[in-house]
Amino acid sequence: MIDIKLIRESPELVKENIKKKFQDEKLVLVDNILKLDEKWRKLKFEGDKLRSDRNRISKKISELKKKKENADKELEEAKKIPAKIDKNQEKLLKLEKDINEIMFKIPNIMHESVPLGKDDSENVEIEKFGEPIVPKYEIFNHAELALKMNGVDFEIAQKNSGNGFYFLRGDIARLHSALFSYARDYMIDKGFELIVVPNMLRSEVVDGVMSFEEKDAMMYKIEGEDLYLIGTSEHALIGMYKNKKLNGKSLPETITAYSACYRKEVGAHGIEEKGFFRVHQFEKQEMVVVCEPKESYNWYNKMLQFTVDFFRSLDIPVRTLECCSGDLADLKAKSTDVETWSPRQKKYFEIGSCSNMTDAQARRLNIRYDLNGEINFAHTLNNTVISSPRALIALMENNQLEDGSIKIPKALQKYMNDEKVVKVK
Repeated sequence: MIDIKLIRESPELVKENIKKKFQDEKLVLVDNILKLDEKWRKLKFEGDKLRSDRNRISKKISELKKKKENADKELEEAKKIPAKIDKNQEKLLKLEKDINEIMFKIPNIMHESVPLGKDDSENVEIEKFGEPIVPKYEIFNHAELALKMNGVDFEIAQKNSGNGFYFLRGDIARLHSALFSYARDYMIDKGFELIVVPNMLRSEVVDGVMSFEEKDAMMYKIEGEDLYLIGTSEHALIGMYKNKKLNGKSLPETITAYSACYRKEVGAHGIEEKGFFRVHQFEKQEMVVVCEPKESYNWYNKMLQFTVDFFRSLDIPVRTLECCSGDLADLKAKSTDVETWSPRQKKYFEIGSCSNMTDAQARRLNIRYDLNGEINFAHTLNNTVISSPRALIALMENNQLEDGSIKIPKALQKYMNDEKVVKVK
């Protein structure tokens, strides 16, 4: 959510930002806000005047009583004011609710460096890290290989839970677990505090961290409860700071969490996504930073590099892509996707993203900081350390030997009893 002052003072700037996101249907929202805001300010003035009148009359009544003069007229007038104040407050609250509902739909102001583009096909490659090698031998599809190793069971999962679920077992389950143990220790070594988060959130938190469109498309709601299954631990981590006023001298807050994640994943999927590429339940290790505005882009660059370095330590080539304006979710001011190389498909696929929300989430959730008596909204950033099973797929493909065995990167060996290879049995 942007600052309503920006709409008051620079409505054309806000409209231009909407146009750059190719959301012309939202232009009318700016004009609607201006009209509602004018009504709100008028009501606010009337309410302030009523309170002023109440104080003035109370003072006059007190003076008349001291003089032992008749104050019946003033007392009668004073009796009417509380009801008028209550009615005024009722109208104000309704108007504020209407304003907020519209403000939540207006996209965050993008960083000036964001490239223009209608969708993800126009995202811009920034840099490649590592050589994207295609071996002379055939790379097994991750699902085929996992089945050969008796490391996955789709049939029982489908019977028990439906499509989009799986059981991992044996060495494949161990590799998956090793990835997250390494990711956990990696982030702790970077100075991030490890958090264990709840897997359900109330709607007021969900609405604070994501757009209504994302919520409807992604989130599973618990029937009969005001609870949603989390789509990522980032949402719970940001929700920890709801309605908090932080000590500015203690910033930045740097936190990380592992969790199961749940998403509807609506839409058609390609043949290469079969197996456990796109599923309804998966795991992620996230990093979140809450900081002063002047530090947010420094942290943005640091966080992005953390993920790149993590995958390079696993001998997995990656590239970074700048998200264009049309591919940028409404709360994001800037975002970069991280993609890992697939030697089987001979192309890169998305593994996570690093995003700066600036103060959009902080305004929705009222996350502020006090620095030397000056109170401002904080900036929030999030970045995927790893998302698996996609990280597992990248590991299985890029470290696959000719017979299908998987070379275990040195960084993971201590989590695999110092084994160096997972063999096909």
